This record gives sequence, C-alpha cells and structure tokens, in this order.
Amino acid sequence: MTDCCSAKGCEIEEMARQAGQRRVLIVVLLLNSAMFFVEFTAGLIAGSTALMADSVDMLGDAFVYVLSLYALTRSSRWKAGAAMAKGVFILVFGAVIVVEAISKAMVGVPPSSTLMFIFGSLALAVNLGCFALLWRYRTQDVNMSSSFECSRNDLIANTGVLIAAAAVLATASPWPDIVIGLLIAAVFLRSAVRVLAEAWPMWRAGTV
Repeated sequence: MTDCCSAKGCEIEEMARQAGQRRVLIVVLLLNSAMFFVEFTAGLIAGSTALMADSVDMLGDAFVYVLSLYALTRSSRWKAGAAMAKGVFILVFGAVIVVEAISKAMVGVPPSSTLMFIFGSLALAVNLGCFALLWRYRTQDVNMSSSFECSRNDLIANTGVLIAAAAVLATASPWPDIVIGLLIAAVFLRSAVRVLAEAWPMWRAGTV
C-alpha cells in the first residue's frame, strides 16, 4: 500500500510538473509571437540588420516553444528529436542573418538608432520576463533545457541591439549594426551546435 501510494504521488508530481511547463511555454510562445511582428516591422522601418535579426529570433523561438509543447508528454526520444529540430532551426536562422548582414553592407545606409533603442528595449523587457518564467525548468529535461537556451540567447541578442544602436548614434555608420548582426548569428550557430550535440546521443539511445 505504501509503495502504491508513493508511486501514485510520483505520477501526480510528474503531471503537475508537465502542467507547469505547458503553462510557461504557452505564455512565452504568445509573447515571442507578438514581439516578432512588432520588432520585425520596426526593423524594416529602421533599416536595422540587428533589429530584424532579433525579431527573426523571436519567430524562431515561437517555433521552438511549439515543438517543446508537442514533446512535453512524449518519450525521451521525442524530446531529444524536438531539441534537434530546434538546433537545426537556430542553425538556419544564423545563416539567414549572415546573408542579411552582407546585403546591408553593400547598401551602406545607417539605420535609425532611435527606433533601435525603443524596440530593442521593449524586446529586452519581454525576454527578461520569458527568461524568468523558464528559469525553474531549465534542468528538468533536454526539451526544456533547449528552450531555456533559446531564451538566454534572446537576452544576448537584445543587449547587442542596444549596443549597436548606441554605436550607430555615435558614428552615423551602418557598420555597428552589421557587426552586431553577425555576432548574433555567431551566437545562434554556437547554440545550435550545443543543442544538437546534446540531443543527438539522447535521440539515438531513446525509445519511441
């Protein structure tokens, strides 16, 4: 009887944990989806590579959280597979940002530093909230760990946008924006390699 009750208690604890994860992922999914549209539009108007890269990161995160929600109640192999998909997605967007930075370098027009400050700060505030929500779940499994990795990258990218805005204001040059865009891409690529390296062995060893 004691063993039975203990086992039941573990099941309830696991269900509660997954319900908590689901609520958090839904919230950060909605926040990232909304911020993508806001920040991407601002990036187009401002002509900022860094701002647009940060907005595309928001879209990538929305996709990441959808995968995380899908994998929550599935096996360890499903969770590892979702994490691998996230890693590939991050890798692709890193390459897209590199192409965008090269395009901006050829045009040579500095972006609007004012819009970069306003919307970069807004994105930072939103991502700080997402980071705080995901913190308690960051070590529970590879699925939530990779979601936390994306949130942490967001904060790095947001800070980069604000640094680029200050440098553009000081120099009236497009190059700070381009350089920060490339650095954001480097963060994406590094994160993609880490997520894939962690998830691949788990996917091979897991069960369906």
